[in-house]
Amino acid sequence: MPRIRFRLNGVETEIDADPDNSLLATLRGPLRMTGAHFGCGANECGACNVIVGDHAVAACDTPLWSVADKDITTIEGLGTPQKPHPLQRAFIAEQALQCGYCVPGILISAAALLKQNPKPSEADVRGALDRNLCRCGSHNRMVRAVLRAAAEMAAP
Repeated sequence: MPRIRFRLNGVETEIDADPDNSLLATLRGPLRMTGAHFGCGANECGACNVIVGDHAVAACDTPLWSVADKDITTIEGLGTPQKPHPLQRAFIAEQALQCGYCVPGILISAAALLKQNPKPSEADVRGALDRNLCRCGSHNRMVRAVLRAAAEMAAP
């Protein structure tokens, strides 16, 4: 098996794996990063989103070979319990969590948006979260949370 290298949550990582395995299977399996969830398996729901470079991608249909030598951020790398990311704090403050199954992917999509656009409009946020499905009906609270985090991150 080939050795594939990438940076996972800021840590140089090497793994012997089939390069055609999905990034999600590798993250959840041997790397034990279980925050990205399996949803649809077809890049339709966003539950498995991770950041590759500066963009949110569906890990379920991203082959491992395509992330060689790239930076990958999972929900585990976004913040810590001791120092949560502003998005995580805002989601708590806006009560935007509900069941939580979709939340890691949504937080990742929002984090990628804020990396590219630190002062998004409501339409920008809705567009960035459009491919993330949430059955709990808390989408409006999630949008408010992203806008709240953006304002916090932009404050001096």
